[in-house]
Amino acid sequence: MSTVEKIDANKIKISFNVDADRFEEGLNYSYNKNKHSITIPGFRRGKAPRKLIEAQYGKGVFYDDAINYVLPDAYENAVKENDLDVVSKPEIDIESIDDNGVAFTAEVYIKPEVKIEGYKGLTFTKVDTEVTDEEIDAEIKKDLEKNARIITVTDRPIQNGDIASIDFKGYIDGEAFPGGEAEDYDLEIGSHSFIDTFEEQLIGKNVGDDVEVNVTFPEEYGQKDLAGKPAKFEVEIKDIKYKELPELTDDYVADTSDCENVDDYKNEIAGKLLAAKVEHAKNAKQEELLTKLIDMAEMDVPEPMIELDIDNKIREFEYNITRQGLSMELYLQYMGQTMDAMRDAYRPLSEKQVKGRLVLEAIAAKENFEITDDEVNAEIERIAKTYNMDTEKLASTIRDEDRKNIVKDLQVQKAITFVCDNAVEAEAETVETKE
Repeated sequence: MSTVEKIDANKIKISFNVDADRFEEGLNYSYNKNKHSITIPGFRRGKAPRKLIEAQYGKGVFYDDAINYVLPDAYENAVKENDLDVVSKPEIDIESIDDNGVAFTAEVYIKPEVKIEGYKGLTFTKVDTEVTDEEIDAEIKKDLEKNARIITVTDRPIQNGDIASIDFKGYIDGEAFPGGEAEDYDLEIGSHSFIDTFEEQLIGKNVGDDVEVNVTFPEEYGQKDLAGKPAKFEVEIKDIKYKELPELTDDYVADTSDCENVDDYKNEIAGKLLAAKVEHAKNAKQEELLTKLIDMAEMDVPEPMIELDIDNKIREFEYNITRQGLSMELYLQYMGQTMDAMRDAYRPLSEKQVKGRLVLEAIAAKENFEITDDEVNAEIERIAKTYNMDTEKLASTIRDEDRKNIVKDLQVQKAITFVCDNAVEAEAETVETKE
């Protein structure tokens, strides 16, 4: 049995109990877990009776692990019993422990109420999806560069667009700094991959030249100990190369693509660019309308809800960099960043995503969107394909709670689609001219 007490607008206190039998089960678990590390004179390790250990060290000797054993299920049952939509980690207190069991309280935040009206007929700014000849040519050039021949230059100095192979070493206030040197580095001139005017200062130089390059690190540079500081680089030009692009012909197209001729190839590129622009326009429309919905809605979002979303984002980021062999500690050190700064950087995105999700859930509830079993199964199949999993195997692992979350996700998707379908393109502003 559990009870709920309202503390604040979205904060509540749940009171719940674990009975004597269940707590006894937890105490036995704790005893079996810890008995081998407890010494009692006259008994070999792990052989002393529980009652004797409790008499020697006090009844509370097994409480910690026993509580950890019984608490998760007890808390989860209390949440389900009261049909609570909890959006924060619980703050647990133990009110009492005695022969009758354990009494707990948990303070949590629940999902806030959202009031939203007038979400039909919102205006949005149309995004141009026309594909230009210049864009097609630029895409073709990118493809040609992938198949370019690299030619060594022997009769001229560096030009814009060349690839210069260089050795360099950087100094600040006359002292070499970590990470400021490399050998046989291929730098494409004009790529702006190096700071300030580094690349421009190499133009006109020849193989064998020793060049002094003077630059200033940007104020927002990732390594704070370098940000905004002037630096000198000693650079040796070791080699100069350039890309010789292949000629765009029917033969080239047939050899490097699934198209038969240049016209088909250009049409295929135009189609891909159009599809990308249509997708971009769709996303831009959704973002613009979602921002308007958030501004229109009335809701008091608990701060722990934002913090929990930030936690999840950082946990996902840490998982990704760990797979690349980099720890979070080393990443922060390399970037000259702190965890607090990283959390602050995530905060605006988390706030928008949390509020956007809440308002779309509210719209879905108002419109009473229903999700069929076929739609759920189709989403499970989509997820399986995305992660290269067997659909039946994934479906067999889906719990009732997972299925409910899939339903909620599909309702949110229907809500944003509904808002977009009912939105109206904003009229273009007209500029009056005087005659």
